[in-house]
Amino acid sequence: MSAVVRQVSAARLLAETEGVRQVYRDAFCTPPWNETPERADAYARRLTADTARPGFTAALAQDADGSVLGFATAWTTPSPFPGGRCYPRAAEAVGATRVAPWLCGARETDELAVRPGAALLAAVADAARGKCWLLTSARNPAGIAFYRRAGWTQVNRPAPEEAGSVVFLGPAHPARSLVRPR
Repeated sequence: MSAVVRQVSAARLLAETEGVRQVYRDAFCTPPWNETPERADAYARRLTADTARPGFTAALAQDADGSVLGFATAWTTPSPFPGGRCYPRAAEAVGATRVAPWLCGARETDELAVRPGAALLAAVADAARGKCWLLTSARNPAGIAFYRRAGWTQVNRPAPEEAGSVVFLGPAHPARSLVRPR
């Protein structure tokens, strides 16, 4: 089945909330994430607030019948760097001196849940015109391999015994050349 991937407006994304919720469940209520269905419901409720974030961008992958096959959301990371949600883990991963120049003002890929992942990731990252980043779990080896294949650069490598976070810089991020190869 062929998917059409395109950037969509906040209103269009919100019109597809039920499809987004189902894709979220399919992607994150299984290993390695093991989230509960209630978390998928909470994500769907959070979408309206997310669409109001500065620089919000979204992409949908849909089949010929219009069913949602995947989605990606992103926004501009504020300055000063936030302290809630996953931001402390990202700050620890890149280091205090690099947080502001590398991540603040950059396009932050928040969610990516998909079958045609590379096209969705590119759709939200391309809108950033270079400075884009994301955070994933070290417990997600398939995701880490996917981001590497998509041309993203891994900033840190958590200790093998830790279930830490991994930060990736987008393919055109200006700080990529400052990262030691992993």
